[in-house]
Amino acid sequence: MEDHPFRVDLIATLAALLIVVPLTTVGFGFSTDPVAWVALAMFAPLPWRRTRPTTSAILVHSFALLHWIAGMPLILPADFAVLIAIYSVAGHGPRWASRAGLLSGVLGALLLGGSAMKLSNSYSAGAGFASTAAALVLAAWAMGTMRAARRERWEAIANRAVQLERDSEQQKGLAMAAERARIAREMHDVVAHSLSIIVAQADGGRYAAQTKPELAAQSLETIADTGRAALADMRKILGILRSDHAEDANTAPQPSMQDIRSLITESKNAGMRISFAEVGTARQLPPGAEMALYRVCQESLTNVRKHAGPDPSVTVALNWELTSVRLLIKDDGRGAAASSDHVGHGLLGIRERAGLFGGTVSMGPRPGGGFQVEFELPLPEKYVPSEEETRWQTPM
Repeated sequence: MEDHPFRVDLIATLAALLIVVPLTTVGFGFSTDPVAWVALAMFAPLPWRRTRPTTSAILVHSFALLHWIAGMPLILPADFAVLIAIYSVAGHGPRWASRAGLLSGVLGALLLGGSAMKLSNSYSAGAGFASTAAALVLAAWAMGTMRAARRERWEAIANRAVQLERDSEQQKGLAMAAERARIAREMHDVVAHSLSIIVAQADGGRYAAQTKPELAAQSLETIADTGRAALADMRKILGILRSDHAEDANTAPQPSMQDIRSLITESKNAGMRISFAEVGTARQLPPGAEMALYRVCQESLTNVRKHAGPDPSVTVALNWELTSVRLLIKDDGRGAAASSDHVGHGLLGIRERAGLFGGTVSMGPRPGGGFQVEFELPLPEKYVPSEEETRWQTPM
């Protein structure tokens, strides 16, 4: 019914005319008396009462006024169209038209009361007639106003639902963008770190093949192991992109604090002169924070291989303090003097990880030569040890 208001109102109007016109023309003659035409004229605008409520109400009230001016019978069955018009303009028209319809209906009730008083020569009869007509007008207008309020409420609910759906889609888009950025960082960390080891081992193996074939074989073994590990991580990351189920998200590589020692050992086996020390009492961190520490260490060591020059000395220190954990990676290589390809995203990724977990990062050349990265993350508040609890752990 709401989809085709004109068709529904047209059918209802034709059905009403089959009843109203005979009632209106009883005793007057349908083909000769203008009363029948007045009934037709007053109901004719009603098919547009919802699509053109203001125009429909104006026409109905105009024909009703002509009916009164022409001195026809005071009340006709066709006058019910006035109440329908008032209801319709209040329920579907603008506020000004609704108020104008109410005012017009009240004025019409007063005119009818005056005419009734003249015909009956009784003030009480006229007052009763006017009050009854005004009450009908007010009732029609009140029902139309309630209809408008209900429609506006439903429209507001529908608009709210649309807005919530739009916001949900926007949130999904933001989440997808954040996930793409996360996967891009993971891809960069895995590929850059693994390829830097492979390139370094390939170069070393090429020179060692002429003088020490056993070292060349060791380099090839390191290249194979690094490639397999990188391939496994790549499969896990790409597996998330191919999966539509949230429960498959646990296939993503999630390095932890224990993997930092493995990373140091791997770098040693690849020929890097590196030392590691852990200070203080280790505490439990959220998985994302542990992965951030691992990735920062991994990216920093990758940059050492790419930019520090031949045979640099690297120091990695992990300090567990009262309210934070600090990761320090420094080397004595060429540092800022090293050429940059200007295409890496490693340093940007380190800054993004610091901002994601409320941490801080400082990086730059060291005064005596080399490069340094200092990455600090706040510790969870549920456990903060005393100073007596801190201790040195065994360096690697």
